[in-house]
Amino acid sequence: MLLINHSNYTLECGTDEAGRGCLAGPVTAAAVILPETFENSILNDSKQLSENKRDILRPVIETEALTFGVAHVFQEEIDTINILNASILAMHKSINLLSKTPEFIIVDGNKFKPYQKVPYETIIKGDGKYLSIAAASVLAKTHRDLYMNTIHEEFPMYNWKQNKGYPTKEHRAAIKKYGITKYHRKSFNLLPKQLKFDI
Repeated sequence: MLLINHSNYTLECGTDEAGRGCLAGPVTAAAVILPETFENSILNDSKQLSENKRDILRPVIETEALTFGVAHVFQEEIDTINILNASILAMHKSINLLSKTPEFIIVDGNKFKPYQKVPYETIIKGDGKYLSIAAASVLAKTHRDLYMNTIHEEFPMYNWKQNKGYPTKEHRAAIKKYGITKYHRKSFNLLPKQLKFDI
């Protein structure tokens, strides 16, 4: 059972990102402040949920949250400032979009930079422990997937509709065959350094 609050503050914001390990597209973060009365038996870490369940949860979260924000940081900036800084920047940008200033921030993972002067705590696997981080993980994932589905239409040969930019065998094979696009992260190892042989 996921917990509603980590701190004693009323306006506690959960934040999480999606797309950190992808070869193409943005890293996307969401920030969510839920009411203390919020309950949902399906909500969990987005990676534990089917696409269908995430799509059902997204409007529920967006309707019932006190406030939420979703922000992309695109590949050009990822290449400039690196993926860790880009992930934290996306979280900060999503918090900027909240209509209420959080009194406390809980962050999935173990890396964050201070946001204004708001106290925060990083929580390993926080998306499986706290409802607000789980809600942020679902919003980040669904908004990012929607974006990847859109750019898939422009470059269907990479099948981003299916792999969402993650380094699948098929995605790497398409990079090898067609080269890279403006959506690829040039600072990432887009192809393995040496091709492995099955022995």
